[in-house]
Amino acid sequence: MTTYLLAGGGTAGHVNPLLAVADGLRARDAASDVLVLGTREGLESRLVPLRGYELLTIAKVPFPRRPDRAAAVFPARFLRAVADVRRMIRQRGVDAVVGFGGYAAAPAYIAARRERVPFVVHEANAKPGLANVLGARAAAGVGVAFAGTPLRGAREVGMPLRREVVELDAPALRAEAAAHFGLDADRPTLLVFGGSLGALRLNTAFEGAWRDVLDAGWQLLHVTGQNSDLADPGAEGYAVVRYVDRMDLAFALADLVVSRSGAATVSEINALGIPAVYVPYAVGNGEQSLNAAASVRAGAALLIPDAEFTPDRVRAEVVPLLADDARRTAMRDAAARTGIRTGTENVIAMIDEALAR
Repeated sequence: MTTYLLAGGGTAGHVNPLLAVADGLRARDAASDVLVLGTREGLESRLVPLRGYELLTIAKVPFPRRPDRAAAVFPARFLRAVADVRRMIRQRGVDAVVGFGGYAAAPAYIAARRERVPFVVHEANAKPGLANVLGARAAAGVGVAFAGTPLRGAREVGMPLRREVVELDAPALRAEAAAHFGLDADRPTLLVFGGSLGALRLNTAFEGAWRDVLDAGWQLLHVTGQNSDLADPGAEGYAVVRYVDRMDLAFALADLVVSRSGAATVSEINALGIPAVYVPYAVGNGEQSLNAAASVRAGAALLIPDAEFTPDRVRAEVVPLLADDARRTAMRDAAARTGIRTGTENVIAMIDEALAR
C-alpha cells in the first residue's frame, strides 16, 4: 500500500486541484492511503473532510513581508511546523509528498527532503507562489498548469480538474442545461460569471449592455454572485442567477464566456474548447492577466483590462464577436488545442516517476 501526503490549501485555487489528484489516486487504487496536510484556517478545513479525506493540520506560518514581531518569531514557528510534518511522515509511513502551494506546502517540502521522501510540486498559476518557487529547487518533479511558468525544472502538465468538467459532453447536456436555466437550447448563449461572490465590474457592464446581447440574437446566462444585488429585468432570454451549483450545465450551454481569469477558470474553459473574453481581477500581483496570456497568444481568448470593461466596451468588442461565426470558430479551435483535460493523470504520472527513482 502506498501512502500519499497532499499538502496545500488556503484558497480554492490550491484546494480544488489537490482534491482532484486525491480523487484520482483513490480511484486508481482504493487501497492507497491519501492524506491531506493543511491548516485549520484554510478552505481545506471544510472541503477536505467533506470529500472523505483525513486532514492533518499544522500551524499557519505566513512568510514575513516586513521586519516586525511576526518576522522575529517566524524562524522558530516555521521550524516547529517542519518538525510536525516530519513526525507525521514517519508515523504515517508516507511514501510521497505532493504540494500545491499555500501555507502547508513549504514546511511539507522541507520535511520531505529531510526525511528522504520524494516530493512533487504543482503550480496552478502562471505566476508561482513563494512556497512553490522554493520547493521546485529540490523537487523530484515540477508540474505547471501554464506553459512558461517560471519554475525550475517545470513541465506543462495542465490543471487537475473536476471530473464533471473533464467528462463533460456539452452537446448531450445542452437541452438539459437550457431547461435548467429557463433558456432555449437552439439559441447561442453568452455565459458571464465572476466567481461565487461575483464581479462588480462584470455585473455593472452587462447591466448596461444586456439588451445589446439579446438584440444580437443571443441569450445571456449571467451568474452575478451571491453578494450581488443586481436586479433581474425579467426579460426573455436573459437568465440572472446568483449562484450556480451545476457549472457543468452552464458550460454545456455556453458558446462564448466572459469571466475573470483565475487559473482554474482558464483551465476549465480551455479544456472544454470554449472561446472566451477575460477580464482579469485587478487586485493582487497580476497573476490573472498572466493566466490568460497563453490563451490570448493562441487566439483562444480576448483580454480586456478591468478598468476598461464598461457597457460601451461590451458593445464595441463583445457584441461584434457574437456576430462573427468564423472568428469564434477559430477561437474555439485554438482553445481546444490549448486546453488539457488530463491534468490529474499527468500529475499522478509525475508522482509515479518520483517513486520509481
